[in-house]
Amino acid sequence: MNKPTLTVRITSFSFKKGLPNDPSGNGGGYVFDCRCIPNPGIIEEYKQLTGLDSKVITYLEDLPFTQTFISHITEIAKLSIARYIEREFTHIMFNFGCTGGQHRSVFFAETLYEYVRKQFPNVSIVLQHREQNIEKTL
Repeated sequence: MNKPTLTVRITSFSFKKGLPNDPSGNGGGYVFDCRCIPNPGIIEEYKQLTGLDSKVITYLEDLPFTQTFISHITEIAKLSIARYIEREFTHIMFNFGCTGGQHRSVFFAETLYEYVRKQFPNVSIVLQHREQNIEKTL
């Protein structure tokens, strides 16, 4: 008998618009507050961009605390996803919030998406940038 496939849902969102809903019915998941990272949205040249744009990505990657933040998140994800697979759970959520859901949360959601895609090739991943109206499934 095949083990159930784990779906990892990763969402970026704006805290101003509330926490993301959990479509699995499990009631939620991890919520990471990205507002501890400086906001590129207050810099004029980045205001109209998102965490998908190379200028914003470079800005965030160059901040001293960013790699530490990523490191802690990926460790939590690695531990949790491995245990969820072992326990044959079918859904886990990782949510990234910031003020507007445009820069920081998008960047960190994308970063975790790439990490999970490489580390856990047998899971299904749903990536949603709620405030950008973008969703992709792997």
